Amino acid sequence: MVATKNEENKIAKDSKMENKTYIEAVGRRKTATARVRITESAKNAFIVNDKSLEDYFKVKELSEIASEALTKSKTPTHFSVSAKIKGGGVSSQAEALRLGIARALIIYDKELRKKIKGLGFLKRDPRAKERRKFGLKKARKAPQWSKR
Repeated sequence: MVATKNEENKIAKDSKMENKTYIEAVGRRKTATARVRITESAKNAFIVNDKSLEDYFKVKELSEIASEALTKSKTPTHFSVSAKIKGGGVSSQAEALRLGIARALIIYDKELRKKIKGLGFLKRDPRAKERRKFGLKKARKAPQWSKR
């Protein structure tokens, strides 16, 4: 039986998925979005927007937040992490990166889900800036009221 063009494309896509060497996930916080790719490697290495983790996040606490998912989940294997982050501030970007790494680890090993979820790294923080309403100066701040 001869395979049609659609079947050939489907076979090609399936074989590409099997040879995939990395796991990709997305993490978000406020307006920050982090596209994360993890690969197995000899040691933990971080590349964020073509910079090392320490160069990208100048404050030590932010780099610790970003790598928390790997360090606190105590995964037996080591991963190399590469991420592209857009939007938001540095704090939001660090938390978006943490969520992306946590989601990628779950794809890698389903057994880690319980541990990572217990640490609270799988919850996307829904808080965001409230929109400004018509007639107000800010989201809730109203102009000064005077009786006369």
